[in-house]
Amino acid sequence: MKPFTLLLLTTIISLSAASGLAFAAEGEAAPTSSDAMKLVGAGLAFGLAAGGAGIGLGYVGSAGLAIISENPALQSKVFIFIGMVESIAIYGIVMMFIILGQ
Repeated sequence: MKPFTLLLLTTIISLSAASGLAFAAEGEAAPTSSDAMKLVGAGLAFGLAAGGAGIGLGYVGSAGLAIISENPALQSKVFIFIGMVESIAIYGIVMMFIILGQ
């Protein structure tokens, strides 16, 4: 639990330090809060989707290897399930591009 607390504290400190940065823009409009929130939303959309797909792939992959070791004829069905789990990450990428395109 202690490493997680240290990671959380480091993240909070780094985010609070990064929020005070000032950007100088010559002749261009300064970045607005809306632009920053789009980047945060796009990062969260892809990051959470990729993390969820990774966790799901761990479960499906381990169960799939167990099934293939017992009955190799079921290999194609296992690949279908793995593809379904990986589609979650693809949906995250699509949502990221939708958010950034607005």
